[in-house]
Amino acid sequence: MKLNLNIQPLNTWLNTNNEPLLISGPCSAETEEQLLTTAHLLAKTGKVSVLRAGIWKPRTRPGEFEGIGSIGLEWLKRAKAETGLPTAVEVANAKHVEEALAAGVDILWIGARSTVNPFTVQEIADALKGHDIPVLIKNPVNPDLQLWIGAIERINGAGITKIGAIHRGFSSFEKSSFRNEPMWEMAIQLKTLCPDLPIINDPSHICGNRELIPYISQKALDLDMQGLMIESHVDPSVAWTDAKQQVTPAALAELVDRLTVREPEAPNAAFADKLADLRKQIDKIDDVLLQKLGERMSIVEKIGEYKRDNQVTILQVNRWDAIIQKGHAFAKALKLDLNFTEKFLELVHGESIRKQTEIMNAGKAAKGIAAEQHTEVKA
Repeated sequence: MKLNLNIQPLNTWLNTNNEPLLISGPCSAETEEQLLTTAHLLAKTGKVSVLRAGIWKPRTRPGEFEGIGSIGLEWLKRAKAETGLPTAVEVANAKHVEEALAAGVDILWIGARSTVNPFTVQEIADALKGHDIPVLIKNPVNPDLQLWIGAIERINGAGITKIGAIHRGFSSFEKSSFRNEPMWEMAIQLKTLCPDLPIINDPSHICGNRELIPYISQKALDLDMQGLMIESHVDPSVAWTDAKQQVTPAALAELVDRLTVREPEAPNAAFADKLADLRKQIDKIDDVLLQKLGERMSIVEKIGEYKRDNQVTILQVNRWDAIIQKGHAFAKALKLDLNFTEKFLELVHGESIRKQTEIMNAGKAAKGIAAEQHTEVKA
Protein backbone atom coordinates (compact mmCIF):
# COMPACT_ATOMS: atom_id res chain seq x y z
CA MET A 1 0.00 0.00 0.00
CA LYS A 2 1.37 3.41 -1.01
CA LEU A 3 2.01 6.04 1.66
CA ASN A 4 -0.41 8.96 1.69
CA LEU A 5 2.06 11.86 1.83
CA ASN A 6 1.92 15.41 0.49
CA ILE A 7 5.42 15.90 -0.93
CA GLN A 8 6.78 18.40 -3.44
CA PRO A 9 9.24 17.12 -6.07
CA LEU A 10 12.87 17.93 -5.32
CA ASN A 11 13.32 20.12 -8.41
CA THR A 12 10.52 22.45 -7.24
CA TRP A 13 12.34 23.49 -4.08
CA LEU A 14 16.00 23.09 -4.97
CA ASN A 15 17.75 23.87 -8.24
CA THR A 16 20.19 21.08 -9.11
CA ASN A 17 20.49 21.88 -12.85
CA ASN A 18 19.08 18.43 -13.65
CA GLU A 19 22.09 16.83 -11.96
CA PRO A 20 22.06 14.62 -8.83
CA LEU A 21 21.91 16.74 -5.68
CA LEU A 22 25.30 17.03 -3.95
CA ILE A 23 25.39 18.15 -0.32
CA SER A 24 28.88 18.52 1.08
CA GLY A 25 30.84 20.12 3.86
CA PRO A 26 32.67 19.20 7.06
CA CYS A 27 31.35 16.63 9.49
CA SER A 28 31.76 19.32 12.16
CA ALA A 29 32.17 23.05 11.99
CA GLU A 30 35.38 23.41 14.03
CA THR A 31 36.59 26.97 13.49
CA GLU A 32 35.36 29.83 11.37
CA GLU A 33 38.49 29.63 9.20
CA GLN A 34 38.11 25.87 8.66
CA LEU A 35 34.45 26.20 7.64
CA LEU A 36 34.91 29.21 5.37
CA THR A 37 37.98 27.77 3.62
CA THR A 38 36.21 24.47 3.01
CA ALA A 39 33.08 26.28 1.77
CA HIS A 40 35.02 28.38 -0.73
CA LEU A 41 36.90 25.36 -2.08
CA LEU A 42 33.65 23.40 -2.45
CA ALA A 43 31.94 26.31 -4.23
CA LYS A 44 34.93 26.61 -6.55
CA THR A 45 34.40 23.03 -7.80
CA GLY A 46 31.02 24.05 -9.24
CA LYS A 47 29.60 20.66 -8.28
CA VAL A 48 28.15 21.24 -4.82
CA SER A 49 24.50 22.30 -4.46
CA VAL A 50 24.32 22.68 -0.67
CA LEU A 51 26.88 23.34 2.08
CA ARG A 52 26.47 21.17 5.17
CA ALA A 53 28.16 21.36 8.56
CA GLY A 54 27.59 19.70 11.91
CA ILE A 55 26.83 22.33 14.53
CA TRP A 56 25.52 20.09 17.31
CA LYS A 57 27.08 16.62 17.34
CA PRO A 58 25.40 13.75 19.23
CA ARG A 59 28.32 11.69 20.56
CA THR A 60 28.22 8.17 21.93
CA ARG A 61 30.15 9.04 25.09
CA PRO A 62 30.43 12.27 27.12
CA GLY A 63 33.70 14.15 26.90
CA GLU A 64 33.96 13.82 23.12
CA PHE A 65 33.61 16.89 20.89
CA GLU A 66 29.87 17.59 20.74
CA GLY A 67 29.92 20.39 18.20
CA ILE A 68 30.90 24.04 18.32
CA GLY A 69 27.32 25.05 19.08
CA SER A 70 25.27 28.06 18.08
CA ILE A 71 28.26 30.22 17.11
CA GLY A 72 28.71 27.90 14.14
CA LEU A 73 25.42 29.12 12.71
CA GLU A 74 26.97 32.59 12.31
CA TRP A 75 29.89 31.03 10.44
CA LEU A 76 27.45 29.23 8.14
CA LYS A 77 25.61 32.50 7.51
CA ARG A 78 28.88 34.13 6.46
CA ALA A 79 29.81 31.12 4.28
CA LYS A 80 26.46 31.39 2.50
CA ALA A 81 26.90 35.12 1.94
CA GLU A 82 30.38 34.67 0.50
CA THR A 83 29.80 31.57 -1.66
CA GLY A 84 26.10 31.72 -2.51
CA LEU A 85 25.65 28.11 -1.38
CA PRO A 86 22.48 27.31 0.57
CA THR A 87 23.19 25.73 3.95
CA ALA A 88 22.05 22.63 5.82
CA VAL A 89 22.42 21.53 9.45
CA GLU A 90 21.26 18.66 11.64
CA VAL A 91 18.69 19.43 14.33
CA ALA A 92 17.91 17.17 17.27
CA ASN A 93 15.41 19.18 19.34
CA ALA A 94 13.09 22.18 19.22
CA LYS A 95 15.81 24.60 20.38
CA HIS A 96 18.04 23.56 17.47
CA VAL A 97 15.16 24.15 15.06
CA GLU A 98 14.43 27.61 16.44
CA GLU A 99 18.09 28.69 16.32
CA ALA A 100 18.65 27.29 12.81
CA LEU A 101 15.55 29.04 11.48
CA ALA A 102 16.55 32.32 13.12
CA ALA A 103 20.01 32.04 11.51
CA GLY A 104 18.50 31.59 8.05
CA VAL A 105 19.59 27.98 7.50
CA ASP A 106 18.04 26.74 4.26
CA ILE A 107 17.67 22.98 4.88
CA LEU A 108 17.38 20.96 8.07
CA TRP A 109 18.05 17.29 8.52
CA ILE A 110 17.13 14.86 11.27
CA GLY A 111 19.90 12.45 12.22
CA ALA A 112 19.73 8.69 12.61
CA ARG A 113 19.94 8.86 16.41
CA SER A 114 16.91 11.19 16.44
CA THR A 115 14.81 9.31 13.89
CA VAL A 116 14.88 6.28 16.15
CA ASN A 117 12.93 8.19 18.84
CA PRO A 118 9.33 9.21 17.98
CA PHE A 119 9.24 11.64 20.92
CA THR A 120 12.24 13.52 19.53
CA VAL A 121 10.83 13.57 16.01
CA GLN A 122 7.48 14.86 17.26
CA GLU A 123 9.21 17.63 19.22
CA ILE A 124 11.00 18.70 16.04
CA ALA A 125 7.76 18.45 14.04
CA ASP A 126 5.94 20.66 16.52
CA ALA A 127 8.71 23.27 16.30
CA LEU A 128 8.45 23.24 12.49
CA LYS A 129 4.72 23.99 12.33
CA GLY A 130 4.03 27.15 10.37
CA HIS A 131 7.41 27.12 8.62
CA ASP A 132 8.14 26.34 4.98
CA ILE A 133 11.60 24.76 4.98
CA PRO A 134 12.98 21.57 3.42
CA VAL A 135 13.62 18.74 5.89
CA LEU A 136 15.68 15.64 5.16
CA ILE A 137 15.19 12.58 7.37
CA LYS A 138 17.91 10.01 7.86
CA ASN A 139 17.02 6.39 8.38
CA PRO A 140 17.08 5.25 12.03
CA VAL A 141 20.26 3.64 13.36
CA ASN A 142 18.57 0.25 13.52
CA PRO A 143 16.98 -1.34 10.43
CA ASP A 144 13.34 -0.47 11.16
CA LEU A 145 11.43 0.74 8.09
CA GLN A 146 8.36 1.66 10.14
CA LEU A 147 10.38 4.05 12.33
CA TRP A 148 11.73 5.73 9.21
CA ILE A 149 8.25 6.02 7.71
CA GLY A 150 6.83 7.25 11.01
CA ALA A 151 9.39 10.06 11.20
CA ILE A 152 8.57 11.15 7.64
CA GLU A 153 4.84 11.10 8.41
CA ARG A 154 5.32 13.18 11.57
CA ILE A 155 7.26 15.88 9.70
CA ASN A 156 4.76 15.84 6.83
CA GLY A 157 1.95 16.05 9.38
CA ALA A 158 3.46 19.31 10.65
CA GLY A 159 2.78 20.85 7.24
CA ILE A 160 6.26 20.36 5.77
CA THR A 161 5.94 19.30 2.13
CA LYS A 162 9.57 19.76 1.04
CA ILE A 163 10.74 16.43 2.39
CA GLY A 164 13.50 14.04 1.44
CA ALA A 165 14.97 10.89 2.98
CA ILE A 166 18.65 10.19 3.57
CA HIS A 167 19.85 6.60 3.35
CA ARG A 168 22.95 6.38 5.59
CA GLY A 169 23.05 2.66 6.36
CA PHE A 170 22.24 0.69 9.51
CA SER A 171 24.14 -0.51 12.56
CA SER A 172 24.94 -4.20 12.65
CA PHE A 173 26.67 -6.56 15.08
CA GLU A 174 28.31 -8.30 12.14
CA LYS A 175 31.73 -6.95 11.20
CA SER A 176 32.13 -5.91 7.59
CA SER A 177 33.97 -3.42 5.42
CA PHE A 178 31.31 -0.80 6.16
CA ARG A 179 30.75 1.42 9.18
CA ASN A 180 27.02 0.96 8.64
CA GLU A 181 25.53 -1.79 6.48
CA PRO A 182 23.89 -0.32 3.35
CA MET A 183 20.88 -2.67 3.41
CA TRP A 184 19.76 -1.21 0.09
CA GLU A 185 16.52 -3.16 0.28
CA MET A 186 15.27 -0.81 3.03
CA ALA A 187 15.66 2.26 0.82
CA ILE A 188 14.10 0.38 -2.10
CA GLN A 189 11.08 -0.57 0.05
CA LEU A 190 10.67 3.06 1.12
CA LYS A 191 10.82 4.25 -2.49
CA THR A 192 8.28 1.60 -3.49
CA LEU A 193 5.88 2.80 -0.80
CA CYS A 194 6.39 6.47 -1.70
CA PRO A 195 7.62 6.91 -5.30
CA ASP A 196 7.46 10.72 -5.03
CA LEU A 197 9.82 10.85 -2.04
CA PRO A 198 13.33 12.06 -2.95
CA ILE A 199 15.96 9.75 -1.46
CA ILE A 200 19.60 10.72 -1.31
CA ASN A 201 22.51 8.61 -0.12
CA ASP A 202 25.11 9.31 2.57
CA PRO A 203 28.19 7.32 1.47
CA SER A 204 30.34 8.87 4.22
CA HIS A 205 28.41 7.25 7.06
CA ILE A 206 27.86 3.97 5.23
CA CYS A 207 31.57 3.59 4.45
CA GLY A 208 33.30 5.06 7.47
CA ASN A 209 36.37 5.47 5.25
CA ARG A 210 36.98 7.52 2.14
CA GLU A 211 38.26 4.62 0.02
CA LEU A 212 34.81 3.03 -0.36
CA ILE A 213 32.90 6.25 -1.01
CA PRO A 214 33.16 6.11 -4.85
CA TYR A 215 31.77 2.57 -4.94
CA ILE A 216 28.78 3.37 -2.69
CA SER A 217 28.12 6.65 -4.51
CA GLN A 218 27.90 4.90 -7.88
CA LYS A 219 25.71 2.16 -6.44
CA ALA A 220 23.32 4.78 -5.03
CA LEU A 221 23.02 6.58 -8.37
CA ASP A 222 22.50 3.26 -10.17
CA LEU A 223 19.58 2.64 -7.80
CA ASP A 224 18.06 5.95 -8.96
CA MET A 225 18.74 7.88 -5.75
CA GLN A 226 18.52 11.60 -6.38
CA GLY A 227 21.69 12.77 -4.73
CA LEU A 228 24.59 12.30 -2.33
CA MET A 229 25.67 13.76 1.00
CA ILE A 230 29.46 13.48 1.22
CA GLU A 231 31.51 14.97 4.04
CA SER A 232 34.40 17.21 2.97
CA HIS A 233 37.11 18.93 5.00
CA VAL A 234 39.92 21.23 3.91
CA ASP A 235 42.34 18.86 5.70
CA PRO A 236 40.70 15.60 6.84
CA SER A 237 43.88 14.46 8.61
CA VAL A 238 43.29 17.01 11.36
CA ALA A 239 39.46 16.82 11.50
CA TRP A 240 38.02 16.77 15.01
CA THR A 241 35.38 14.16 14.11
CA ASP A 242 35.16 11.28 11.61
CA ALA A 243 38.46 12.12 9.94
CA LYS A 244 38.67 8.84 8.00
CA GLN A 245 35.39 9.34 6.12
CA GLN A 246 35.97 12.93 4.96
CA VAL A 247 37.53 13.94 1.64
CA THR A 248 39.15 17.16 0.48
CA PRO A 249 37.13 19.39 -1.87
CA ALA A 250 39.56 18.53 -4.68
CA ALA A 251 39.12 14.79 -4.08
CA LEU A 252 35.35 15.29 -4.01
CA ALA A 253 35.41 16.99 -7.40
CA GLU A 254 37.49 14.15 -8.85
CA LEU A 255 35.15 11.57 -7.34
CA VAL A 256 32.07 13.24 -8.81
CA ASP A 257 33.67 13.49 -12.25
CA ARG A 258 34.18 9.73 -12.28
CA LEU A 259 30.56 8.89 -11.46
CA THR A 260 28.24 7.77 -14.22
CA VAL A 261 24.73 9.22 -14.09
CA ARG A 262 22.18 6.99 -15.79
CA GLU A 263 18.55 7.67 -16.66
CA PRO A 264 15.71 5.60 -15.13
CA GLU A 265 14.15 5.21 -18.57
CA ALA A 266 15.47 5.32 -22.15
CA PRO A 267 13.62 7.10 -24.99
CA ASN A 268 14.86 4.45 -27.42
CA ALA A 269 11.86 2.34 -28.55
CA ALA A 270 14.05 -0.62 -29.51
CA PHE A 271 15.60 -0.59 -26.03
CA ALA A 272 12.16 -0.52 -24.39
CA ASP A 273 10.95 -3.46 -26.52
CA LYS A 274 14.05 -5.52 -25.71
CA LEU A 275 13.79 -4.73 -22.02
CA ALA A 276 10.11 -5.71 -21.99
CA ASP A 277 10.96 -9.02 -23.68
CA LEU A 278 13.70 -9.80 -21.15
CA ARG A 279 11.39 -8.93 -18.27
CA LYS A 280 8.77 -11.34 -19.64
CA GLN A 281 11.40 -14.05 -19.54
CA ILE A 282 12.21 -13.13 -15.93
CA ASP A 283 8.51 -13.23 -15.02
CA LYS A 284 8.16 -16.75 -16.47
CA ILE A 285 11.17 -17.97 -14.50
CA ASP A 286 9.83 -16.34 -11.32
CA ASP A 287 6.52 -18.16 -11.83
CA VAL A 288 8.37 -21.48 -12.12
CA LEU A 289 10.48 -20.71 -9.04
CA LEU A 290 7.38 -19.98 -6.95
CA GLN A 291 5.65 -23.09 -8.26
CA LYS A 292 8.68 -25.21 -7.34
CA LEU A 293 8.85 -23.61 -3.90
CA GLY A 294 5.19 -24.50 -3.40
CA GLU A 295 5.92 -28.12 -4.40
CA ARG A 296 8.89 -28.18 -2.02
CA MET A 297 6.80 -26.97 0.90
CA SER A 298 4.19 -29.66 0.20
CA ILE A 299 6.93 -32.27 0.61
CA VAL A 300 8.15 -30.46 3.74
CA GLU A 301 4.68 -30.89 5.26
CA LYS A 302 4.79 -34.63 4.57
CA ILE A 303 8.23 -34.82 6.19
CA GLY A 304 6.88 -32.93 9.21
CA GLU A 305 4.01 -35.41 9.60
CA TYR A 306 6.40 -38.35 9.24
CA LYS A 307 8.77 -36.94 11.88
CA ARG A 308 5.86 -36.26 14.22
CA ASP A 309 4.49 -39.78 13.90
CA ASN A 310 7.94 -41.27 14.53
CA GLN A 311 8.95 -38.93 17.37
CA VAL A 312 11.89 -37.42 15.46
CA THR A 313 13.21 -33.90 16.05
CA ILE A 314 12.53 -31.23 13.44
CA LEU A 315 16.15 -30.14 13.03
CA GLN A 316 18.93 -32.49 11.91
CA VAL A 317 22.15 -30.49 11.86
CA ASN A 318 23.97 -32.94 9.58
CA ARG A 319 21.22 -32.60 6.98
CA TRP A 320 21.44 -28.78 7.08
CA ASP A 321 25.24 -28.89 6.73
CA ALA A 322 24.86 -31.14 3.69
CA ILE A 323 22.38 -28.70 2.10
CA ILE A 324 24.77 -25.77 2.61
CA GLN A 325 27.78 -27.64 1.22
CA LYS A 326 25.84 -28.82 -1.81
CA GLY A 327 24.44 -25.30 -2.30
CA HIS A 328 27.92 -23.77 -2.24
CA ALA A 329 29.23 -26.24 -4.80
CA PHE A 330 26.21 -25.76 -7.06
CA ALA A 331 26.35 -21.96 -6.73
CA LYS A 332 30.01 -21.95 -7.68
CA ALA A 333 29.30 -24.03 -10.77
CA LEU A 334 26.45 -21.71 -11.77
CA LYS A 335 28.50 -18.58 -10.99
CA LEU A 336 26.06 -17.46 -8.31
CA ASP A 337 27.19 -15.32 -5.39
CA LEU A 338 27.84 -17.61 -2.39
CA ASN A 339 26.47 -15.09 0.12
CA PHE A 340 23.24 -14.69 -1.88
CA THR A 341 22.88 -18.48 -2.23
CA GLU A 342 23.39 -19.06 1.48
CA LYS A 343 20.84 -16.38 2.43
CA PHE A 344 18.33 -17.88 0.00
CA LEU A 345 18.82 -21.37 1.43
CA GLU A 346 18.50 -20.00 4.97
CA LEU A 347 15.17 -18.37 4.07
CA VAL A 348 13.85 -21.59 2.53
CA HIS A 349 15.16 -23.67 5.43
CA GLY A 350 13.63 -21.27 7.96
CA GLU A 351 10.22 -21.58 6.30
CA SER A 352 10.60 -25.38 6.29
CA ILE A 353 11.33 -25.33 10.05
CA ARG A 354 8.32 -23.08 10.63
CA LYS A 355 5.98 -25.40 8.72
CA GLN A 356 7.25 -28.52 10.48
CA THR A 357 6.97 -26.80 13.87
CA GLU A 358 3.38 -25.89 13.02
CA ILE A 359 2.62 -29.52 12.20
CA MET A 360 4.26 -30.76 15.43
CA ASN A 361 2.34 -28.27 17.56
CA ALA A 362 -0.91 -29.00 15.73
CA GLY A 363 -0.48 -32.65 16.65
CA LYS A 364 0.08 -31.80 20.31
CA ALA A 365 -2.89 -29.44 20.32
CA ALA A 366 -5.12 -32.16 18.83
CA LYS A 367 -4.01 -34.64 21.51
CA GLY A 368 -4.67 -32.05 24.21
CA ILE A 369 -8.23 -31.44 22.97
CA ALA A 370 -8.87 -35.19 22.77
CA ALA A 371 -7.60 -35.66 26.34
CA GLU A 372 -9.87 -32.88 27.61
CA GLN A 373 -12.88 -34.40 25.86
CA HIS A 374 -12.05 -37.82 27.31
CA THR A 375 -11.81 -36.34 30.81
CA GLU A 376 -15.16 -34.61 30.39
CA VAL A 377 -16.79 -37.91 29.32
CA LYS A 378 -15.37 -39.74 32.37
CA ALA A 379 -16.58 -36.96 34.62
